[in-house]
Amino acid sequence: MDIVFPNNRVADEFNSSKALARRFGPENAQRIRRRVDDLRAAPNLEAMRNLPGRCHELTGDLAGLLAIDVRHPYRLIFEPADDPVPRKADGGLDWSGVTTVRVLRVEDYHG
Repeated sequence: MDIVFPNNRVADEFNSSKALARRFGPENAQRIRRRVDDLRAAPNLEAMRNLPGRCHELTGDLAGLLAIDVRHPYRLIFEPADDPVPRKADGGLDWSGVTTVRVLRVEDYHG
């Protein structure tokens, strides 16, 4: 998939192992990079269902976003960036049609 970022600051952080390690620690940085690499290597979002990390849609205040587990409690948060966002007939997200994602942040949204 293609990966885009909301701005250059976020892109610089996610493209630098050093910056990620400084912010999240070396082990989390390595896991974050692995999850981004998994997204990049996948042909579409549907392929992420079969990889480690439990890729899932979020609900409530975070509806419209998706997350991949990094290491408890952190999640890699992203959104479909295709225009228009692919939808199934019932209005749900068509995971097989998503070929571009916008990586937003890593956070603990449970706290």
